[in-house]
Amino acid sequence: MTEQPLGLDGRTFAAEAVRQIQRLADTQWDAITEAAEIVAKVVRADGVIHAFGTGHSEATAMEIAGRAGGLVGTNKVSLRDLVFVGGVDPDADPHLERDPQTGRRLFEITPTSPQDAVVVISNSGGNGSIVEFAIAVKEAGLPLIAITSLAHSSGITSRHPSGKRLFELADVLIDNGAPYGDAILDLPGGGKAAGISSVTSATAAEMINAEALARLVQDGGTPPVYLSANIPDADEHNHKLEDHYAGRIRRGPF
Repeated sequence: MTEQPLGLDGRTFAAEAVRQIQRLADTQWDAITEAAEIVAKVVRADGVIHAFGTGHSEATAMEIAGRAGGLVGTNKVSLRDLVFVGGVDPDADPHLERDPQTGRRLFEITPTSPQDAVVVISNSGGNGSIVEFAIAVKEAGLPLIAITSLAHSSGITSRHPSGKRLFELADVLIDNGAPYGDAILDLPGGGKAAGISSVTSATAAEMINAEALARLVQDGGTPPVYLSANIPDADEHNHKLEDHYAGRIRRGPF
């Protein structure tokens, strides 16, 4: 049966986004609960969750690390770390995300510990830095949670010399459901517009967060969760919790 074209308008996108989120909840629940148990285990062991994504996938890493309503013991890994922490020239190659050595160097300057876990987000799952970072995570023996598009990643050739893609390395794989090329609305004359992966990947990240917190609450006590910095007394609350993770999480302009 031929799929009907999706109209190019905001209401159609909203309706399709709702459908995709429901698909995520229905088909990826087992993987999300498995990821949530890893996160809860890390918190119980006083570890840190590291989140890495490049391009628009960095937004999902921001959903995991340093966000109001999220766990304090989280660290966002960014290509900018190479400049702020690793001493790389800020005018370096703009295609650093395609270079495997970028991923290796990023992992080397990330403050990981044996009780930590890592979430890597990449819609395509094939850029050299993403794959090399994931390989380094595996070599370190840390649990690797991947959020990616199986439809897109299965249709590309990896830019990593190993030929591997992110989904082939993950301990827990969450398919964000985005189609090949990411965009979902049909343009007149061919082509697509309006990417969906940011919506579904962020939803997956918050589902993991909520499910992990539910498990931690069942343990008793109060999980270390950020308050919004825009409410009274939040800074004192947040900074006190951050002090516990000093040297293990990065908070700043990057």
